[in-house]
Parts: sequence; structure tokens; C-alpha cells
Amino acid sequence: MTHTQLMEAPKFRETDLPPGMDKLLQDYPRASWDAHKGFAQATRNWLGAHKAFRKLSRFTREDTQRYLDKTVEAEKFASNLSYFGNALVANLYGHHHWEDMEYFPELSAADPRFDSGLAILEEDHQCLNGLLENLTLKANRVIKLVQLDESAAYEEAGELLPVTEAVETLLTRHLADEEDLAVPIILHHRLRG
Repeated sequence: MTHTQLMEAPKFRETDLPPGMDKLLQDYPRASWDAHKGFAQATRNWLGAHKAFRKLSRFTREDTQRYLDKTVEAEKFASNLSYFGNALVANLYGHHHWEDMEYFPELSAADPRFDSGLAILEEDHQCLNGLLENLTLKANRVIKLVQLDESAAYEEAGELLPVTEAVETLLTRHLADEEDLAVPIILHHRLRG
């Protein structure tokens, strides 16, 4: 693969979750979560991590666009990309590993209705891993090129932008689906309290 080629972009789901998977969400709508007695700090922390991932992915995309629009200096962009891009990738890998090994099995054991959604969430995780690999490869290249050849860095950033957009798009959908599946089960079964 040459430095200008992206790895093949993973294909990710563009449709809603299958019908019937939102039964508990109807019983425990988002607007009621904060007031529910079973809405414990552990769940708030999990949702807080999701909020941080949304912000990091949006910032990475927006900052890449700012660099391409020449409204942020190359050095500042490289610094931001290094810090915030790394925070996004490293924390997402850790978060999803924990979900796959600890959190999702707990939800599955508590309520078998979670299992059909779990298969979809796990596919999302695999797709996201491919996108994060692309993001890491492209971001590292841009960061290095800022020091060596800024015009090449700018060109590479143009290839980075669609990757940042794809990460943000997938995360937006995936995190919302994950929350809509998990939180009603947590509240219904009074888990993680």
C-alpha cells in the first residue's frame, strides 16, 4: 500500500436496529433515565465516556477541516491531532475491550433480549477497529509530514478528513444504539447500582 492509499474503508450499517429490539426502550425512554432510581453512577460514567468520544471525534474532524481551510497552523494541527487523535483511538480501544469482555456479557446474562443487539454492536466494534487503524495510519503520516514537507502534509490531511468523518458517523450511530440497548436493561434489572 502506498502512503496515499487508504486501507479499504470498512462498510458499516446504515439502517436502524432490527424491529423489536427497542421494546425496553419504549418502557424506559431516554427522557426518563436521569430520574430512574436504578440510574447509578456507573451508568452515568459509561455515558460520560460516550459523550467524550463524541466530542473527540467531532473535534478531530473539525480540526482537520480547519487545517484544510487554513484557519489553524500546521504545528498546532499536528499537536492537536497527536494528542486528541491518540486520546480518541486509545480510549476507544480500551472502552470497547472492556465492553466486550465485561459489560456486554453482564447485560446478556441479565436479559437475553440483548443478544440480538449484541451481535450488531460487535460488528460495529469490528468496523470501528478498521476505521481507527485508518485514522492512526493517516494521522501519523500527517504529523510526520508537517515537519518534513508541509505541502505533502496538507495533501495527506485531505485524505485524513473522510476517515475522521467516517469515525464520527459510525460513533454517532453506534453509541446511540448501544445506549438505547444497554441502559433500559440496566434500569429494568437494576444492574451496576
